[in-house]
Amino acid sequence: MMFSDVEIKLKKGNRILFSHDSECLQDLIRLMQRQNRRTLVMWASDCAGLPLARFEEKYPKERRPSICLELCEAWARGKIKMPVAQRAILDCHAVAKEITDKEYGALCHAIGHAGATVHTGRHAAGLPLYELTALVLRYGKDNFHKPVKEKIEYYHRRLLYWQENTDKLGLEWAPFLSIDSKPIKEK
Repeated sequence: MMFSDVEIKLKKGNRILFSHDSECLQDLIRLMQRQNRRTLVMWASDCAGLPLARFEEKYPKERRPSICLELCEAWARGKIKMPVAQRAILDCHAVAKEITDKEYGALCHAIGHAGATVHTGRHAAGLPLYELTALVLRYGKDNFHKPVKEKIEYYHRRLLYWQENTDKLGLEWAPFLSIDSKPIKEK
């Protein structure tokens, strides 16, 4: 069954319900592994917009997740240095620990990992691992299958879009990203 590992983790009360080994994510993980970091940065930034909007609906005064994405974008463009963006990423993850709502905490972790993709492409997987966890928490154990499947399909479509278009946009990249043409491999 496509979600059997997720259902087991849900019953155990795990904080993260998906992993790199989740059966439902294998096609997406393989596609991610074939991308260069610029593509993953664009994909993660794009896909983080929806969890950010959802988070901001409930916590409109909490700006740390938004600042995280803004500063990571600036870092990717070479406008700021890593320590500034790193602090913003850590602040975003801190929000997840400060709030008591597990669903919205998972959204914060998803946003933080999306931003951290600038640092290393391996962080890109954190976006779906946490956002999908938030979806399960939102819809519950009996109703999460369809929205999670649709979200995985959305990630896949967006990654194919960015695979095709990232380098066509003529964006300015920080020097450490401008020469990145090798696919990201999982350890």
